[in-house]
Amino acid sequence: MADQYARPSDAAAFSAASPLRWEEPPEGPVIVLLDQRRLPAEEVELVCTDVPALVDAMHTLAVRGAPLLGVAGAYGVALAAVRGFDVEEAAEMLARARPTAVNLSYGVARVRDAYREAVRKNGGRAAASAALAEARAVHREDAEASTRMAEHGVALLEELLPGGGYRILTHCNTGALVSGGQGTAFAVAGALHGAGRLRRLWVDETRPLLQGARLTAYEAARAGMAYTVLTDNAAGSLFAAGEVDVVLVGADRIAADGSVANKVGSYPLAVLARYHHVPFVVVAPSTTVDLGTEGGADIEVEQRPGHEVTEIPVPPQAAGVGAGAGVPVAPLGAQAYNPAFDITPPELMTAIVTENGVVSPVTKGGLAELCDRSRSGNGMMSI
Repeated sequence: MADQYARPSDAAAFSAASPLRWEEPPEGPVIVLLDQRRLPAEEVELVCTDVPALVDAMHTLAVRGAPLLGVAGAYGVALAAVRGFDVEEAAEMLARARPTAVNLSYGVARVRDAYREAVRKNGGRAAASAALAEARAVHREDAEASTRMAEHGVALLEELLPGGGYRILTHCNTGALVSGGQGTAFAVAGALHGAGRLRRLWVDETRPLLQGARLTAYEAARAGMAYTVLTDNAAGSLFAAGEVDVVLVGADRIAADGSVANKVGSYPLAVLARYHHVPFVVVAPSTTVDLGTEGGADIEVEQRPGHEVTEIPVPPQAAGVGAGAGVPVAPLGAQAYNPAFDITPPELMTAIVTENGVVSPVTKGGLAELCDRSRSGNGMMSI
């Protein structure tokens, strides 16, 4: 049975820390999450003492975002190892939790393999420590990747749109809440804001779960950015009015041909951007690139429960964690189409930015070269 409990969060501590951390209280190690279902109304931590609890947190989106899911999966395997649970079973359970986000299976596999290797060499005596060390390495590398993505993203925008004063449209949530560092697309916007070069962050509310309105706006407000929330279907009028300079989004999986699976609603933005001659840029770590998936049609798109569309959710603080209560906005029994992601083809993208650099135009060969590039290189490709 999943074992988790909520506790108030120290807001000051969270502002300088990841939304996920490993703790070792006297009763045993735990994974502590900032419960993103409760934001922006309150900051509450969710404490997971076993893997089923962590998997439940992933399913219910208490923890979410492709890079952070990779970190969470890594720590989940380590938790099983340190607590003496079946590591192979835990790894399989975690890898299945969110099928589209390839970072999750990446983080799980890295720590599982480190555990296996330690068992092979030392007969299991040091395997738990090896698993935890590898999970911490995954976490650290994701934070470092975030910093480099921001640098490459800023350099790209300065080349595409010299002069600054950027009006950026973004979708879903791509900040520190989805990362071991400052995020992906939001990290680029944050770096521009810090340099005094961000004029306006346009924030899609991101139906049906409002990750933009609840989470991106929350992060933008904490950072002191000039931001405006808009309904998803208002983006077209914003483009038509000439109020968008660039679209920055993240990704949950990037296929070998450059097709990008991201939060549903991203593809329409790419179409609008192409029509209005606005750059459309994807920012994601190289762990999001899945060279084993040939194209967009091969990406498994997660289907979410219909009640997310047919009901307005009641916040957990009002209904109790996991209650799943909501106010109906459609007739009882109405069918709902609720894909978590859509697929944007490479021809609609201006560039993909990773910690290893930028690929533009987006091609299969260029993406493969970017993934193979040493992290010590300068990371810039011809644009």
